[in-house]
Amino acid sequence: MLRYTIPMFQASTTIAPTHLPDLRQLLEEVYRGRSLQPYRSGQPIRMQPDEIFVVCRGVVQVGTLYDTGEEALLGLVCPSMPFGLPLAIIRPYQAAALTDVDVMRLRWAEVEQSPALSQGVFRHLTRRLQQTEALLSMVGYRRVEERLRHLLMLLQQEVGQPVPEGTRLTVRLTHQQLANAIGTTRVTVTRLLSQLQEEGWLMVDSSRHVILPPHATIA
Repeated sequence: MLRYTIPMFQASTTIAPTHLPDLRQLLEEVYRGRSLQPYRSGQPIRMQPDEIFVVCRGVVQVGTLYDTGEEALLGLVCPSMPFGLPLAIIRPYQAAALTDVDVMRLRWAEVEQSPALSQGVFRHLTRRLQQTEALLSMVGYRRVEERLRHLLMLLQQEVGQPVPEGTRLTVRLTHQQLANAIGTTRVTVTRLLSQLQEEGWLMVDSSRHVILPPHATIA
C-alpha cells in the first residue's frame, strides 16, 4: 500500500477537459493520508459491489468476456476517472492495470453522502461515457481499416503525449486487444498496422509505442 498525497500524481492523458473540477485535489482534501493501492501492469483489479475506484496514476482497462471466452474492451480509465461494479450493468465486468497504476478505493456510500465528491465523480464519469460512445460509433464503419484509424485517434486523445515526431501513445495495447476493440482478428490488425506504418500514417518507436505524426488525420 502506498501512502502519499495526491498532488504527486501525474496524469497520463494530455488532453484533459479544463472545465472539469479537479477530482484528485478534492480527494486530497477529503481523504488526506488515505492509502492508495498500487497495481503492476497486467495485474487484475478485484472489485467489490459496494466500492468504486478512482485512478490516480496510470491507465486501467475495463472489459468483459463473450460466451466464446474472447475478451471485449469496454474502455480505458485514465487519471481522475472512476470505475467499479456500481457503475456498470455488464457482467462479467473486469478491470486490469494496463500500466502501473495507483488507485483510491471508495465505498459507494461515501460518494452518496458527499455532494462535492458525488459531483466530482459524476463529472469525470461523463468522460467515460463520451469515450464509450466513441468506441460504439466505430462499429458503424464497414472497413476495418477505418475502425482502426478511429480507435488510434481516440487513444491519441485519451493517452497521447506530445513528442517531436507527433503524439506518442503512452500505453501499449496488444494487437489482440486492438482487434477485440474493433471486432476483427489479431492477424488483420497486425497487417493493417504494418500497412499504416508503410504509408507513414503512424510510426513505432524503439519501445514499441505507437506515434501518430501531425498529418495522421481522418478525412
